[in-house]
Amino acid sequence: MIGNRLKRLAGVLLAIVIGAGSLTGCGGNGGFGTKVVLTTGFDKDEVFRIETSSCSLPELMVYLTNIQNRYESVYGTEIWSTNVDGVTLEQNVKDIALAQIARIKTMNLMAGEYDVELNDEEKAQVENAARAYYSSLNETEIEQMGVSERTINDLYTEFALAEKMYRYTIKDINPEISDDEARTITVQHILIKTYALDGTGKKIEYTQHAKAEAFKEACDVLELAQAGEDFDELIRRYSEDDKGTYSFGKGETEASFENAAFNLGKDEISDIVETEFGYHIIKCLNTFNRDETDANKVKIVDQRRAEAFGQEYDAYVETLTRNLNEELWESVKFIHDENVTTKDFFDVYTEYFGHS
Repeated sequence: MIGNRLKRLAGVLLAIVIGAGSLTGCGGNGGFGTKVVLTTGFDKDEVFRIETSSCSLPELMVYLTNIQNRYESVYGTEIWSTNVDGVTLEQNVKDIALAQIARIKTMNLMAGEYDVELNDEEKAQVENAARAYYSSLNETEIEQMGVSERTINDLYTEFALAEKMYRYTIKDINPEISDDEARTITVQHILIKTYALDGTGKKIEYTQHAKAEAFKEACDVLELAQAGEDFDELIRRYSEDDKGTYSFGKGETEASFENAAFNLGKDEISDIVETEFGYHIIKCLNTFNRDETDANKVKIVDQRRAEAFGQEYDAYVETLTRNLNEELWESVKFIHDENVTTKDFFDVYTEYFGHS
């Protein structure tokens, strides 16, 4: 329930790479994995080839540049110095953009196998979206990314066809979700941590002595709660979480926290519960939230559809040959130019096609 800064950034990254959420759960390797063949027989500016489908450098730069500028608009340019285990955030963005484009192109190949095509109305939407985004670019952006309106049209076409292929594949998957399975509860909690963060944000576990002291403090706070002291006030005074109230369903939190919370009645207070974050004291505010539970049913259905599609997608990927232009790929860098600020590529797509 408590994430460090890098985990939050990773979440932002996954959210912004692809505006259409249904595509983010399709397959695990994005079209590149165990069957990569490195070759020298590429056309100029060809980053990779999957069977008959190819990705050009301008296509990749549209993704990279938009992601880069969305990051910088929130976190500033210094964000690119962030690294995890020696891998920079810039390299992570490159890898994810490559995987996403490869995934979409692979899904287009699948669409050909299933005779899934865009209709005239969808093609018109693609043209309108491409025209809208391309017209938003200035001359420097067009030159630096190396794009034309045709480039954008092709990207949006593939994106729309990938989404249509996804919907076609999962159209008959409609699992029944019971209220109990999707039940969402709301709790408050007090956290006494058993770890600290060093200067780089790395988690450092408490010593046994420090952990014992934390447990003693949790016991003292539990006594106050059981004696009827105002729980909101106890949260304010003692909790080391930046959030005091959570609504969640089954499978969304650590097992020990979930088990304790779901076994509480309304207004009941738990004993001390240990998780990887420390010691918790939980108070149940609501044992069943109708609106949240209904929303969670939709979420569970979406997850199961994505899992079902992912299995079919992964099996299909294993039949394909993927060729990566390693030399060109290694040379790809972000654009650092004050005149290159475009960041609306995914938003424009969503404006015209919405979320599936």
